[in-house]
Amino acid sequence: MTVETPLSPVLFLCAWMGKRISPLMYFALVLGLLLSSCQPQGREKTPDKPEVVSTSTIIADLTQRVAGDEIALKGILKPGADPHIYEPVPADSAALEKADLILYNGYNLEPGLIRLMNAAGIKAKKVAVGEVVPPLDLKHQGKTIPDPHVWGDAQNGIKMVNKIRDELIELSPQDRQKFTDNAAKLTSELQRLDGWLKGQIQTIPPNQRNLVTTHDAFQYYAHAYGLKVTGTLIGISTEEQPSAQTVKNLADSIKKAKVPTIFAETTINPVLIQAVAEEAGVKLAAQKLYSDSIGASGSEGDSYSKMLVSNTKSIVENLGGKYQDYN
Repeated sequence: MTVETPLSPVLFLCAWMGKRISPLMYFALVLGLLLSSCQPQGREKTPDKPEVVSTSTIIADLTQRVAGDEIALKGILKPGADPHIYEPVPADSAALEKADLILYNGYNLEPGLIRLMNAAGIKAKKVAVGEVVPPLDLKHQGKTIPDPHVWGDAQNGIKMVNKIRDELIELSPQDRQKFTDNAAKLTSELQRLDGWLKGQIQTIPPNQRNLVTTHDAFQYYAHAYGLKVTGTLIGISTEEQPSAQTVKNLADSIKKAKVPTIFAETTINPVLIQAVAEEAGVKLAAQKLYSDSIGASGSEGDSYSKMLVSNTKSIVENLGGKYQDYN
């Protein structure tokens, strides 16, 4: 018994027409329909977008603002993650290996990722965006090291934006105008924000402009806007473990400076800084400061600009200033 193979719709149509036309025309029609059925349907495929990987959430946010939709951006660190102690996972290695460009902070902010980036097999261009800023040098375990928290000063944020713009233009020259326009718009916003930040801090009585936080992440912010970092529980890196004596010494410094309020940070467990507040007999601010990461989507600090605004609001309100909304 013979089993007939069903014809495809195209061949069925050709066979049906073939009963009514000459063999030569039939052959030409079948060939044409077969060839057309093999052609890609819809719009022609466009080349893939350049793949860019960023480490910190701050750099990811600035890069997205400059790049728009012209690149495929992968941010490794998620909002709230601590870059000082982050341990890379296999997916991070895969993303770095695929990247055309890697944008990271530098000054050893993200040591685990820096080690991975420098490993064999990572061929992408690597750019330390934060290192366009001349660093403030801080003492750490008897050594002088560069402070990586450069973004605390909005003027430094502008320098980072310009560096990101230049690297994206080199990566995708055809999008130069888009990158240039986006960077110019963001720069204008940050210039205005910078002026607002200075004005807000000036409302704090001079004898109360003392900032105490969990770790030493606000030197650039304090230097730019007129605060004094009176003390921190730990130094530049959150890897440090403070001793009981460290807690007592910081509490004594807080009492001496008559600091009314101290601040926890979103990326660090607040238990120890709470102990400092209790030891010193002062208030711990309800609103944590964004230090090494922007906030989760929908939070007060879910972008670079908004994290600076949120931090300033909390600092001004808790140190006796008069906060005005940023519009």
